[in-house]
Amino acid sequence: MPGRVFITRPIPDIGPRLIEEVADEVEIFPHDRPMTRTELLDAVQGRDGVLCMLTDRIDAEVLDAAQGCRIFANMAVGYNNLDIPAATDRGILLTNTPGILTEATADLTWTLILSVARRVVEGDLEMRSGRFPGWGPRYMLGADVSGQTLGLVGPGRIALAVAQRAIGFTMRILYTGRRVESSFEALGAAKVPLEELLQQSDFVSLHVPLTETTYHLIDAKALGLMKSTACLINTSRGPVVDERALVDALRSGQIAGAGLDVYEREPQMAQGLAECANTVLLPHLGSATRGTRNAMARKAAANLNDALRGRRPADLLNPEAWRDPPHS
Repeated sequence: MPGRVFITRPIPDIGPRLIEEVADEVEIFPHDRPMTRTELLDAVQGRDGVLCMLTDRIDAEVLDAAQGCRIFANMAVGYNNLDIPAATDRGILLTNTPGILTEATADLTWTLILSVARRVVEGDLEMRSGRFPGWGPRYMLGADVSGQTLGLVGPGRIALAVAQRAIGFTMRILYTGRRVESSFEALGAAKVPLEELLQQSDFVSLHVPLTETTYHLIDAKALGLMKSTACLINTSRGPVVDERALVDALRSGQIAGAGLDVYEREPQMAQGLAECANTVLLPHLGSATRGTRNAMARKAAANLNDALRGRRPADLLNPEAWRDPPHS
């Protein structure tokens, strides 16, 4: 039953090694960049399984080109790049890699909170450029973190891990969501409407998936509700924030700063964002630790191998597409 597998970008070696134990043939796109549309459409033909990235748009056109393919295993937690209904209609399984990058992304969220608040990047540039004039009582004053209010938009695993770290900073924690979350309430967090969270928080951290309802969730109106001393942190998905509106808010002093790891049109940024000194801008490093990326590659490979063997993958996104294999 195992067959031919294609991997759309070089990944940690553990992934291909595991797949090679099962598949008859494994081919890896040799260049460390996203595949072009034409390259992707050509490469998926005749494959029994594809291990893909968040940067690969897997829609009806790709799924039709991959006729006969059993699974597209996404090496990411987010899956807004996958057309789940189209795959389900064609009986193609889709999987992701949940529960692995929680701690790494929560750590990076806190890296951004502290870096923006204490002007770490600006200070580093002062030293490297030789502009540091010596200690002064009003030199490069930043924002307090301990004892401030942290607002978490989207009460998922990563937001919970961020909240747990906030306890050590004696922060007041607010969160938004459809229902009361006992794990957040146990930390003393309070569920409030988004508008109230934006108005009261000193740091607003985004942890929502990208959907039709979260696209531009943080727009000019939302930014206008925030304190002028508040900072916005985004380690979720870039299009959750209207980047042009964010640039305007940063330039005008509507908000004090922003820490971003994701962007609306990656790898590009909105015009003017790079010139905003009150930002910390990272190149999508949320899960970029050796241990986390190895674990993601391992989990994606395990999902793919299960499908090749006729087993139900553990992280199946479209269970409606699953059919028990015929018994011999």
